[in-house]
Amino acid sequence: MTNTPPAMLVSAVRLVLDEVFDPELPILTIAELGVLRAVRIDGGGVTVVITPTYSGCPVMHAIDQDIRHALAAAGYHDVKIETQLAPAWSTDQLSEAAHAKLREMGIAPPAQHTQAVACPRCASAQTERISEFGSTACKALYRCRSCLEPFDYFKCL
Repeated sequence: MTNTPPAMLVSAVRLVLDEVFDPELPILTIAELGVLRAVRIDGGGVTVVITPTYSGCPVMHAIDQDIRHALAAAGYHDVKIETQLAPAWSTDQLSEAAHAKLREMGIAPPAQHTQAVACPRCASAQTERISEFGSTACKALYRCRSCLEPFDYFKCL
């Protein structure tokens, strides 16, 4: 690892981390979700900086362990995980790929506060919130008035 330029090591580590998925939304990688903030090479070790989607997120320990496992399998054993709380994570960090994957799975991605929540199945804006809480704390339960299907909506944060 010491003969490889740091920029190449960062790229190699990011490729490994592109295979680490969010436990609650296993269709999204931690990079697509925006939880992965930075990768640094510090001497002979790797530092990975992550930010929880919200304070007290119950899966951060699992994400930490998944990162360590993936990096160890790729030969990186000197790994530090830093949790960065500021700036806070927001749904603005979701990549375009994340928005598309959410829609493909029947989950409405976050909409701008001025926009109606569109149904991920038929794209109708004729939707209604059934419950502020969906399958996880970061989602709400909606129903489409056009196709009558219920769906999760990934809340704006």
